[in-house]
Amino acid sequence: MEQEIERRTLRRIGWRIVPFIMLLYFIAYIDRVNIGFAALTMKDDLGFTASILGMGAGIFFWGYFLCEVPSNIILHKVGARLWIARVMVSWGLISAAMAFVQGTTSFYVIRFLLGAAEAGFFPGIILYLSYWFPARHRAGVTALFMAAAPISTALGSPVSAALLELNGLMGLHGWQWLFIIEAVPALILGVVVFFYMTDKPEQATWLKDDERAWLVGAMKAEQVGKGDSHDHGGLKALANPRVLALALVYFGTSAGLYTLGIWAPQIIKQMGASSMTVGLLNTIPPSVSVLAMIWWSRHSDRTGERTWHVVLACLAAAIGLVIASAANTLVGLVAALTLVNIGISCAKPPLWSMPTMFLSGAAAATGIATINSIGNLGGFVGPVVIGWIKDQSGSFAGGLWFVAALLVLSAALTLLLSRTQPRSATPVRPVSL
Repeated sequence: MEQEIERRTLRRIGWRIVPFIMLLYFIAYIDRVNIGFAALTMKDDLGFTASILGMGAGIFFWGYFLCEVPSNIILHKVGARLWIARVMVSWGLISAAMAFVQGTTSFYVIRFLLGAAEAGFFPGIILYLSYWFPARHRAGVTALFMAAAPISTALGSPVSAALLELNGLMGLHGWQWLFIIEAVPALILGVVVFFYMTDKPEQATWLKDDERAWLVGAMKAEQVGKGDSHDHGGLKALANPRVLALALVYFGTSAGLYTLGIWAPQIIKQMGASSMTVGLLNTIPPSVSVLAMIWWSRHSDRTGERTWHVVLACLAAAIGLVIASAANTLVGLVAALTLVNIGISCAKPPLWSMPTMFLSGAAAATGIATINSIGNLGGFVGPVVIGWIKDQSGSFAGGLWFVAALLVLSAALTLLLSRTQPRSATPVRPVSL
């Protein structure tokens, strides 16, 4: 009887929560990396070098880094509904302001402010999922949420390429229309979040009484279990060695992710493809990676194993980057980028299942934000180093090797971390959502 209630409850909250947060992340990721497509024409209009583009793309993560932990602490106190709504409206306004960049300084300032505005969204959603889904189901749910990133690349690439064709409309450049139009959904959804999201299971009037009672009981039991030996105060979580180790692991995966998001269009473009062809080809790698991510994360949930699911995925991405650095045909390049996408996408869901295995409450809010803020600095280092090496050597190869090395370090650190990681929850077959 209890298994039937569990199945019914998880299916109901899955359909209520997961598609919606996927939509939110879809928009967030587009607004975060659309600079990669805008740069196809923006760099010539404003006279930006690869180094300037890399710095501007990466400086986003300094704003993110500085505001991430306080943002997630506030979310834990005031609730996801109010705070996520605030985050989305703020980043929508600032993302639209990118259309009015005049030079290097304004480019850097607005990218920094965009990072500060968006800080708290991703770790806030990870924390939010820990309120609603037991740990043994979390990797699969996290994978569905994170699938929005490659999906946004797959669907957003041709859209962004098409928006560049609006060049000259009402006196604006195509890249300006790209920023303005792609900012609008964030503003609309920010309002929708306030009325749609539910902060905690106790407030879920859309659940049946027995479903709500089971979920509240299951989540409280899980928190008590963590509190016995693994919970830490919010401030102590900042110095937790496992939190810091996971942040460094995430650093490498973030460098890989934003190497793809920011530079993949440029790398494909250098093969002589048109902007529209770039948009179409750039849909292939993330489309394949979505299926791989969901299968890989469900396998991780089913077996209860996290470490090797992260390690093997990081190594696959590193190999793909090395192959991409030597590719001399469009087919070979797209195949290599597909392997990179698969590796990066598959590493993240099992990685994000690790911190909520030993943190809860304020410690979870602080710990998750710490991992994300420090780890996402890889999104600064990767694009900046690639841009600098491109200007110095005229090639993307050295930068791709650098990011591949970071991913190998992430894999090695994950293996070291596994020696102190608590054993996973008993493997169960994931509930279909």
